[in-house]
Amino acid sequence: MSEAIYDVAIIGGGPAGMSAAIYTGRAHLQTCMLEGLSTGGQMFNTATIENYPGFARIDGPDLSQKMETQAKEWGVEIQFGQVTEIQRAGELFQVTTSDKETVLARTIILATGSTPKKLEVPGEAEFAGKGVSYCATCDGAFFREKDVAVVGGGDSAVEESLYLTRLVNQVTIIHRRDRLRATKHLQERAFTDPRIEFLWDSEVEAIEGEGTVKQLRVKNKKTDGVTILPVAGVFIYVGMRPNTEFLKGLVQLDAWGYVEAGEDTLTSMPGVFAAGDIRSKGLRQIVTAVADGAVAAMAAERYLGKRGL
Repeated sequence: MSEAIYDVAIIGGGPAGMSAAIYTGRAHLQTCMLEGLSTGGQMFNTATIENYPGFARIDGPDLSQKMETQAKEWGVEIQFGQVTEIQRAGELFQVTTSDKETVLARTIILATGSTPKKLEVPGEAEFAGKGVSYCATCDGAFFREKDVAVVGGGDSAVEESLYLTRLVNQVTIIHRRDRLRATKHLQERAFTDPRIEFLWDSEVEAIEGEGTVKQLRVKNKKTDGVTILPVAGVFIYVGMRPNTEFLKGLVQLDAWGYVEAGEDTLTSMPGVFAAGDIRSKGLRQIVTAVADGAVAAMAAERYLGKRGL
């Protein structure tokens, strides 16, 4: 990687990171954005977005590409590499990737987002990529005209179930409670969709198959009864965990592993800011991530300005 010293290194290329990049680029701050695989984060894996201002409906990959293009137009350098460590190096920060490449920067914006939680049940690891998925947009096409299950009751679970109905024969939503947590609009669509069925008060005990997923063992929490549900695939949406393992010792984390940073995005380490799903906060949406990115970028600019940098 380049030996240049950047004004800002943005760790993560989701909506928070790209929003921050657009703002730092416009402020003429030399900016490097480091992303592990591809830009967009969870947004890239979302089939259809209906609640982002200005777009009644837009595909997640499309919105991701638009943000990336806009960031590049402002001179932002995008590098691909999994960040494993950030250390203070005098007045600078040294960012190290899994390939042992390093980047030096005067400020850091943390925007690494979160990763889907796992069920931690028998068969989940064994059938990963063989019927077990955490992304309907990525893998839904493999299950055309087949029966699948979706585990979860929040917005992501219901949104992706609705997406899957375009492809599969039947979707069964398995939820551990007796009502969904998703927004009312999504619930109404799910309840009226003939391709969606529900298993309430239920949890997956095991994922079973031969080579690929064939069935789920589902237990009702109220009756202790066990149902064998024949499916070709299972999509898991039971929450997220922040991607902050590499940050231990650098900034303060809360009990759940999220970075402790207020609406001003300031962390416990001067010069380091946190934006998006990585931050401890009440609402995690694309629009709130984008707002965080803008705030973090302006905070970084002020930090540099006060130090004459």
